[in-house]
Amino acid sequence: MDVRRFAQVFGIVYLLVGVVGFFVTGFDNFAGSQGDTLILFDLNPLHNIVHLAVGGLWLYSSRSEETARSVTLLIGAVYAVVGVLGLFVTGDNGANILALNQADNLLHLVTAALALYVALAGRRRAVTA
Repeated sequence: MDVRRFAQVFGIVYLLVGVVGFFVTGFDNFAGSQGDTLILFDLNPLHNIVHLAVGGLWLYSSRSEETARSVTLLIGAVYAVVGVLGLFVTGDNGANILALNQADNLLHLVTAALALYVALAGRRRAVTA
């Protein structure tokens, strides 16, 4: 997949998840470790804001290939760290300010793998003689 298209699609998806998340959570319990559930994923308003920011950044970056690649690589790396850390910081824990659960962690790791693949795979160029 083209990195610009990936950034557009994932940007729109993350923006939609952020907006829909507010219909689920409202604005209560802003950074609570226990959130409301959307399908299998726990959310709180802070988590929704993160989705909006990530979606907006991804969508904005899709305007150029270089920017889309850099932002996709950055988001992929951050989501990899968040996914791994989330394996240790879930549930009713004061450090869990995004109300992460195991389904969130798995989704973050899958998103990270896809983003890193798309960002790095496009760098391979055919050598012309």
